[in-house]
Amino acid sequence: MNKKNWLLLTVLAAIMLVLAACGGGDKSGEKGKEKEQVDTSKFPLEVTNKDEAIKGGTLKVALSSDAPFKGLFLYEVYEDAYDAEILSYTSNSLYPTKEDFLLDDDGLAKIDVDEKAKKVKITLKKDVKWSDDQPFTSEDVIYPYYIIGDKDYTGVRYDTDFQNIVGAKEYHDGKAKDIKGIKKIDDHTVEISFKKISPAIYSGGDGLWGYAAPKHQLKDIAVKDLEKSEAVRKNPVTLGAFVINKIVKGESVEMVANKNFYKGQPKLDKVVIEVVPSASMAAALKAGKYDVAVPNYPANDYGSIKDFKNIEILGRPELAYSYIGFKLGKYDKQKSEVVMDENAKMNDKSLRQAMAYAMNIEEVAKVYYDGLRTRANSLIPPVFSSFYDDSLKGYNFDKKKAESLLEEAGYKDKDGDGFREDKDGKPLTIKLAGMSGSDKDEKIVQFYIQNWKDVGLKVELSTGRLIEFNSFYDKVKADDKEIDMYMAAWGTGTNPSPMGLYSKNAEFNYSRYTSPELEGLLNDIDSAESLDPAHRGEAFRKWQEFMSENANVVPMYFRTELIPVNKRVKNWSVDYLSKDGVEKVELTAEDPIK
Repeated sequence: MNKKNWLLLTVLAAIMLVLAACGGGDKSGEKGKEKEQVDTSKFPLEVTNKDEAIKGGTLKVALSSDAPFKGLFLYEVYEDAYDAEILSYTSNSLYPTKEDFLLDDDGLAKIDVDEKAKKVKITLKKDVKWSDDQPFTSEDVIYPYYIIGDKDYTGVRYDTDFQNIVGAKEYHDGKAKDIKGIKKIDDHTVEISFKKISPAIYSGGDGLWGYAAPKHQLKDIAVKDLEKSEAVRKNPVTLGAFVINKIVKGESVEMVANKNFYKGQPKLDKVVIEVVPSASMAAALKAGKYDVAVPNYPANDYGSIKDFKNIEILGRPELAYSYIGFKLGKYDKQKSEVVMDENAKMNDKSLRQAMAYAMNIEEVAKVYYDGLRTRANSLIPPVFSSFYDDSLKGYNFDKKKAESLLEEAGYKDKDGDGFREDKDGKPLTIKLAGMSGSDKDEKIVQFYIQNWKDVGLKVELSTGRLIEFNSFYDKVKADDKEIDMYMAAWGTGTNPSPMGLYSKNAEFNYSRYTSPELEGLLNDIDSAESLDPAHRGEAFRKWQEFMSENANVVPMYFRTELIPVNKRVKNWSVDYLSKDGVEKVELTAEDPIK
């Protein structure tokens, strides 16, 4: 099961292509000719290979990244999409999902919700073993809550949702020795009491945690030391289809089939995952060096691979959006809450709105994404059709509107140098953080910097250059003083609730904006009243309108996810409703097809 606050995606700079001189002809140089847009509905969800499979074999996976992976192989502490992709092969997920991304009951565990009593009973599948032959029990479902709730927890998941568990805050604050609301009934049954029950519980929200952790392996490791332990970094025990066998730090992972996998022995013998720079990915796929590229292939480079004869390109609407965020405060780790700074450079709604209107996102989407990206109007992707508000206008490119907002707010060019001063007449320079990637990224960012220059705003790159992926998120997370705004992307996962990203207690709330009104809107989405679908739909609509108007984060793109797969691969599916996972994948040749 995926949740939005468990999946940190790559930033926008890694998935955009340079826009040549802004009024732009098309990429091929044929001026005046409308560029053909890709029909995204025609991408298949599953490979068509029906050839006879060989026995076993090694799946070769290319991890598209321009930086080493961190290597945090424990769901309670990982933070980015690259570690998440590796973890997906060794998944300890308890609950699969079904239609509308609701939790299904055919996984390692199932839930029974008592809405009136505000309790959930978790029933585990019996006779399941960890990869080291130890039994899977209730202790392994309970232990993650004690990791996240520990006062020395180093991760980012102790948030408003988690504090909805009865006794979680008291345990975290050292006022209780146990989490009162979590009870072991027997070796295969757990009961959790919540302060409230909302519809989010059925999608894995309200504080319900979706993964097991091997207590027998982790219990003697201090929570503060988990991230550097061998149990997390080198030899994690798993319930998933594969087990990590060998690691080259930051570069590659070799996995072998888990003989104890509860769904049966995987068809493959091994999976090898290697980091491949984005600039080399197309050539590597064409040469038949890899079977699949993950987390997904950059949409702006679709033209480089669309005619390859040795691959099939799968596609689906991505549970994600790209956005630009404005820094408005900091995160107080001791209090586990966002603290706004009234004097923050970007703490002016008109300035933020003007910067959003100044960005010519429509042109980039049309010319360089071929229909694989569209301008986003909301922080809820359209795939969540029950909650997405298609009536929102969002921030269409409007240079005159941007200039008008700046003038009315008092940002004027008083010294005639072409750049506006702040409202006090002092020089205004806005620092932008973006992530380095392909050789095109610098030119991409410079295009947007030119957009802002065109309305009189001086924007410069934080540190003077684009930042390596891991360092970028370290700086954003730490509220680096040299960052006023940043370009990033979120994977929403299967739970549309925005509580884990934008609430006061969410460490993932990187813009550091909070207000009583926002907290009220978030709480309403995940309230008991929202068990009524009509009420929840209206609550989502009000939240989307508020976030659009406030512009502390501004959505940029909705995305189509591309997954190129070598034609020797069989039974690979990206259908959200597929019941089969990597354990069913087979190969029909000894090596990838060239």
